[in-house]
Amino acid sequence: MVEYNPKEIPKGIEEKWQKKWLDEKVFAAHDDSPKAKYYQLETFPYPSGAGLHVGHPKGYIAEDIHARYMRMRGKEVLYTMGWDAFGLPTENYAIKVGRSPKEITKENTDNFRRQVRMFGLSYDWDREINTSSPEYYKWTQWLFIQLFKKGLAYRAKSKVNWCPKDQTVLANEQAVNGKCERCGSEIEERDMEQWFLKITDYAERLLSDLRGNSREGLKCLDWPAATIKRQEDWIGKSEGALVKFSLKDSGQAENNFIEVFTTRPDTLFGATYLVLAPEHALVGQLKSKIENRDEVQGYVEAASHKTELMRKTEEKEKTGVELKGMKAINPATREEIPIWVADYVLGSYGTGAIMAVPAHDERDFAFAKKFSLPIVFVVVPPAERDGKNEGEPYIGYGYLKNSDKFNGSDSETAKWEIVKLVGGVKKTQFRLRDWSVSRQRYWGAPIPIIYCEACRANGVPGGIVPVPDAELPVILPDLENYRPQGIPPLAGAPEFINVKCPRCGSDAKRDPETLDTFVDSSWYYLRYTDPKNADAIFDKEKAKHWLPVDLYVIGAEHTVLHLLYSRFITKFLHDEGLLNFNEPFLKLRHQGLILAADGQKMSKSKGNAVNPDEVVGEFGADASRLFWMFMGPFEDTNLWEPKGILGVERFLKRFWRYAESCIRQRAAGGKNAKMLLHKTIKKVGEDIESFKFNTAISALMILLNELEKAAPLAVDEMKSLLKILHPFAPHMAQELWALAGNQTYLDFEPWPEYDATFIKEEKIKIVFQVNGKTRDSLEVDAAITEMEAKALALANDKIKKVVGDTQPKKMIYVDKKLVNIVL
Repeated sequence: MVEYNPKEIPKGIEEKWQKKWLDEKVFAAHDDSPKAKYYQLETFPYPSGAGLHVGHPKGYIAEDIHARYMRMRGKEVLYTMGWDAFGLPTENYAIKVGRSPKEITKENTDNFRRQVRMFGLSYDWDREINTSSPEYYKWTQWLFIQLFKKGLAYRAKSKVNWCPKDQTVLANEQAVNGKCERCGSEIEERDMEQWFLKITDYAERLLSDLRGNSREGLKCLDWPAATIKRQEDWIGKSEGALVKFSLKDSGQAENNFIEVFTTRPDTLFGATYLVLAPEHALVGQLKSKIENRDEVQGYVEAASHKTELMRKTEEKEKTGVELKGMKAINPATREEIPIWVADYVLGSYGTGAIMAVPAHDERDFAFAKKFSLPIVFVVVPPAERDGKNEGEPYIGYGYLKNSDKFNGSDSETAKWEIVKLVGGVKKTQFRLRDWSVSRQRYWGAPIPIIYCEACRANGVPGGIVPVPDAELPVILPDLENYRPQGIPPLAGAPEFINVKCPRCGSDAKRDPETLDTFVDSSWYYLRYTDPKNADAIFDKEKAKHWLPVDLYVIGAEHTVLHLLYSRFITKFLHDEGLLNFNEPFLKLRHQGLILAADGQKMSKSKGNAVNPDEVVGEFGADASRLFWMFMGPFEDTNLWEPKGILGVERFLKRFWRYAESCIRQRAAGGKNAKMLLHKTIKKVGEDIESFKFNTAISALMILLNELEKAAPLAVDEMKSLLKILHPFAPHMAQELWALAGNQTYLDFEPWPEYDATFIKEEKIKIVFQVNGKTRDSLEVDAAITEMEAKALALANDKIKKVVGDTQPKKMIYVDKKLVNIVL
């Protein structure tokens, strides 16, 4: 018998099978396969210089388990890997060490590729992509041009985070507590010309399609409810009204009113002050009428040094200044109300002004309390028509009071009558803003636009001319000096910038900016279906065959932007006739983080990252795979506790010993062993499908414990045992499969069917409780349903004696364990 020695056996068999899988292209996805397709996707990584740490493999291993299982279920699985290789981290590191980002990216991707391969992940490596390769970003540029031609890519002024020391725009994530994360300088908010993608044109579809679209036969997406909610909140549909508050003593002046958008016009009689954003045009236009203009100007200046992100973050600490000498008229009450400027109101949202109703808005209430402003309650809850404790705001609907002729009216019904009374206009608006895609950095896809003054003079808007398709890609040139110096690095490369206009032949200039890397990743899943196509972004028939994605495993940090952008691009390409579906990802699952032992997120800068090379080097890939999956529920956050790997290593040693013994003995098997095996086949299959990998591994461990006490498994039963181990420990399972005389690859062996006659359990005990206190228990059939268990509890004599005629408030059911009746 060969002893399973973790220092020898795993290394030998893992290298052996990984080489065979790679050389023979075992996991290649075939476009012409007669099998049903299954496309599963994982977020392609950003190949940083630090390489993988032990927080990364969790999602990769889980997807690989699922991919192998789906192949065994008879599917043709598309499962591949690529690199989100453009971006600031590599550029910043390259600047620091004085090397080319291209060289560093090559080194990083080579290292990442080596690391993911050591886990035995079953990728189709022939479909590997890299967003920084011209073969890929040619089509990123092509996509941008198509959006431009349809009016969905446009240029406009926008506020940006500006670092005065590094002379560059920063992403929100790089503006930490109002300072540049790299140099520590205080950032400024500036207006700059930027390219935008008009995602707001798709706001309604992006929102409604989350919950399904009966017109197009689209079902509600199989996504976590919290993710759907985050998308909905980000899109932020609001239905309300535009209402004008006239300014006192403004006469017929052009700026004689302040317009606000409100979703609660029913509370208009309770509006006791207005608040303007610091950047609101009226603050400057009417400064001659503001008595405390120096104080107001100082506040506006201070607010200009904060980004919108900072202002949202600091919203709990209310600050503001009254515009003294100015009053607005509430159009419902005709009363004069004060006007304030405060940075919790954003100029980019709505009209940049709000009507404050402190009695019915928590934010306005806190502001009013701080500055001793009037609070007038105009809505009371339905159950309290005669009044309410007015020590706190009431934000729900109910019945109106202090609202003139509308007193006693239902607030939901009356709100549109109030809008009509004050001459307001119904309006729907969205929180979603157009997507800014300009980046004044080097390491990214050049924006494929040319600016021609001659064309501008001849009526071409902005002199903007897209690069012709035949001239794509616009190659990112190799630059010796790519450090930002107040202008984009490419602007200092005359060989790149100066070009002939493709429209009229005049001297012209290229756009010097690069595209946001979110544009690269918004469509990468499409390229996997046809990664080597030099003539099109993808073949329509191949896309039709493989798409949409059946399963996407993604980190929870990507639940908004990346998903939203991918959905937008999908809908655009659908409208262009290139795709026959509207939603890219039918099923979505999130993996939880693995935190360092100190409870913090792992990073090289914090010095708490653990290299997975060390784990795999010591214990082998199979033990490592099991350990990552056995830590806890897939979606949970776990601490890195490396001692736990010793338990799964012992399990694999015992499994090897037991399986090898069964193979040698060629036993006939026994009924008890067969029953245990069939229960586990059912359990493991169901757990893989529902991403409960930790309980699947637990079931395998329980099975082995019992098998070691029972008669050895028969040959066919032993084959089934190897098959259900295979997705988790594919190297060991494949080696044992070969030792048993089999020549095939386990990935293409059918997943074993369980026999229902072997999985019936005799009895289980269910506990009956009332308000958490045990009153009785009963032995029942293990196949009992929740409805049956609750019915038995209510019919139990001891329970009836306690409950009597009281109607239960709710009944809590713990599967096959207890029913708790809450009174």
